Amino acid sequence: MSPCIFNLYAEYIMRNVGLYEAQAGIKIARRNINNLRYADDTTLMAESEEELKSLLMKVKEESEKVGFKVNIKKTKIMASGFITSWQIDGKTVETVSGFIIWGFKITADGDCSHEIKRCLLLQGKVMANLDSMLKSRDITLPTKVHLVKALVFPVVMHGFESWTTKKAECQRTDAFELWYSRLLRVPWSARRFNQSILKEIRPEHSLEGLMLKCQYFGHLMRRTDLLEKTLMLGKIEGRRRKG
Repeated sequence: MSPCIFNLYAEYIMRNVGLYEAQAGIKIARRNINNLRYADDTTLMAESEEELKSLLMKVKEESEKVGFKVNIKKTKIMASGFITSWQIDGKTVETVSGFIIWGFKITADGDCSHEIKRCLLLQGKVMANLDSMLKSRDITLPTKVHLVKALVFPVVMHGFESWTTKKAECQRTDAFELWYSRLLRVPWSARRFNQSILKEIRPEHSLEGLMLKCQYFGHLMRRTDLLEKTLMLGKIEGRRRKG
């Protein structure tokens, strides 16, 4: 099935479910948000367990009417508080504390540190795969720097625009630049300051990250009635945890 036809079916299902008129959902800036969709991935949101289960069952029933089926094995439930396990068609729906969607890890506590750690671990694996190239004397230093920017930076900076970083996370991302010491073949026993390594390579990673954040923020601010803008600037009811 082509993506266009699938999107038509998906929109037809959601309208029959009545998601646009439903009161169930999360209120942000007086706007009710109960679903986010991209391709064949659908995220349903509600303020209570009963509302969420009702939305899921309605989507399941309307999907079956047009020959679609909800994959229970791939369906996950995440809640900021306690939630009981569900049984649908005799299968248990898995309850998780976090999940990866669209290449980004979302956790129940909304903390970006988990995603930052995950990206840095992935970066370490990529750098390990490039180890023989980075140690090669047949490749010039500028070429190595360009290759790292092309192959490693996208892994680390995926979703960077939306990260909410604290001091500890900033230190982790800044330490990522020190992987450049491999390009210079600097041994761990060498008495060299980190700044001297960065000055020699001039990666400008931190500056690029700030530019990405500014570009993303400016893009949102120029739009009107945009969902992303509502999520960024809107207020949500309730109280945050202590600390």
